[in-house]
This record gives sequence, C-alpha cells and structure tokens, in this order.
Amino acid sequence: MDGRPGWHDMGMMRLVAQPATVPSGQVTLRVVNAGALPHEVVVLPLRAGQTAGARAVGAVGRVSEAGSLGEASRTCGAGTGDGILPRTTGWTTLTLQPGRYELLCNNPGHYAAGMYTELDVVR
Repeated sequence: MDGRPGWHDMGMMRLVAQPATVPSGQVTLRVVNAGALPHEVVVLPLRAGQTAGARAVGAVGRVSEAGSLGEASRTCGAGTGDGILPRTTGWTTLTLQPGRYELLCNNPGHYAAGMYTELDVVR
C-alpha cells in the first residue's frame, strides 16, 4: 500500500477534517465514527515539506506517536480511551499554534489504509 486513501482488507478507510482550516488557539475536534470499526484521531505536527500520509508504518501497522499533541479515542467522551466505537462520537480540546497538523487513526493498519488528513491552523 502506498498510504493513500483506498481499499484495504478492512474496507474503504478515510478521515476527513471539516473544516480543513481553523484559527489558532483552543480547538475542539469532534470525531464522528461513521465506520464499522473502532477508530481514534491522533494529532501530530507536520514539519515543513512533510505531507500527510508519509509517515513510516512500523511492523505492528502503526506510526510513531512521538510528538503527539493529543487524541480523541474515547467513545462518547473526551480524550484518551480504547477507541471510538462505530456510530458514536469522541472529542478532544487542544490549544494549537499556527501550522500544519496531521490527523490520523493509529489503530493497526488504519493509517496505511488511508485514515489520515491534514488540518491547517492559521492566525
């Protein structure tokens, strides 16, 4: 897999940020799991020249979460948990500086199946 959104043995996977650009400061990410599997959203900064979907996937089908600013992975709640169950919502509130961020699902195989997107934060 080349890491672009597409079909995986688990089915079509994607992550969409709406809106894709937000003002800096306190940002609440509300994550609606419209899929059939548990998911999460991890927030990682993107360096200059780095694109969403280009992180190295390790042997267990996950990317490094080093530098994570937070995540939404609790069913019907804020912050960290065991995953957002299908047809439910989770959220997290972060303070984000202007820049580019990658939002991704880091459950095994989900990133490689296309569950990532870019979030742009502006002044």
